[in-house]
Amino acid sequence: MAEITRLPGPVADLWDWQLDGACRGVSPEVFFHPEGERGPRRRNRDAQAKAVCAACPVLTQCRSHALEVREPYGVWGGLTEAEREVLYDGIQQAS
Repeated sequence: MAEITRLPGPVADLWDWQLDGACRGVSPEVFFHPEGERGPRRRNRDAQAKAVCAACPVLTQCRSHALEVREPYGVWGGLTEAEREVLYDGIQQAS
């Protein structure tokens, strides 16, 4: 679960970037894996999600959001769950 204490408040200006996301017209199933998905199937789905993210005008805001609130699931800002975990580990080790 995302750490809700890290979520920005209910001010629309803090969330408006989501309205411009390239993902808005894409099925959430592209970004969130079904339970137990592994191997080539998961890599292919992740690659499909990352392709959407690569052309997204709000990729930076999305990635920042995911890292700030530690989104636990899905592809956010072009990063998979595992890629975000590596970044979190690097941040922890640097502290």
